[in-house]
Amino acid sequence: MASWAARSRPSYRAPVSPRRVPTEEEAGQAVDRLLTAVEADGDIFDALDDIRPLHPKNNTFPGEVFMRLAANALDEGGVCRDSPISQECLLEAHLPECEFRGRDNQKIRYAVLVGPVTHSGVEVDLLEEVAYWATDDFWSYAGLAAVAWIRAVADQKEVLLPDLCRRLRARSGEPEATDH
Repeated sequence: MASWAARSRPSYRAPVSPRRVPTEEEAGQAVDRLLTAVEADGDIFDALDDIRPLHPKNNTFPGEVFMRLAANALDEGGVCRDSPISQECLLEAHLPECEFRGRDNQKIRYAVLVGPVTHSGVEVDLLEEVAYWATDDFWSYAGLAAVAWIRAVADQKEVLLPDLCRRLRARSGEPEATDH
């Protein structure tokens, strides 16, 4: 298994201006690209590479979008105090293509926790946490965490993954992808 850092490939697309503010359309594109890969059981690293051009340098976008996507997946699965879902072995079971070590492990653990925290209604102070990281990669860890939660909800709540992805896409206001 390759680590996320080892699998990350440089993008050869035009750089994004750090002053550019991401649009709602770009948020929808990020969600659609990630959900399309999940729904089709595609390569998540390829999906993140396709999303990378939407990420403005030194910005947490689309990390916040992926936090809300994870929260929506938990909501769609009916996850609550009376109907919990286990976080134990989440990454090993639902993100087996990734292996995290050292600092990467701490980053993914944080990203995994912000989905349920967001689902509970707590607004996470991202800037303080990611400033401490001194890297510009929160968005990718948030995307991986969203994938893990989506897969976990489908598995543990016995929801078909394509159905869950369609429901999540509808919640994000994006039309269903038709090319899978």
